Amino acid sequence: MEGLRRALAFLRDAMDRTNTVVGASTGVIGRLRDRVPMAAALTLLSGCSSAPSRNILGSYFPSWMICALIGMAATVAVRALLAKTGIDTVLPMPIVVYLAFATAFSLAIWLLWLA
Repeated sequence: MEGLRRALAFLRDAMDRTNTVVGASTGVIGRLRDRVPMAAALTLLSGCSSAPSRNILGSYFPSWMICALIGMAATVAVRALLAKTGIDTVLPMPIVVYLAFATAFSLAIWLLWLA
């Protein structure tokens, strides 16, 4: 946020001193047209204040990675359960079914844990 304030203050000072910037139009509309893209770019480049991450044994891991690992582990457990009951052999496209399980478990963990 401080960087945005500095950039906007720099633009304001530059416009007040010379009343023009190289290649810029004069007048209120020209100055507004020059400042809006700069303010939009600085706002989009500022990003998040912090990414959702978890400290595990001194290292920060992204939360989505942890949720994906838990989802894959849950899918392996479901596959073992389906194989034990015999349902695994009648699945039409097992790779798609297990991919859907992994995605569903990962997103469910994300919603339950971080929402």
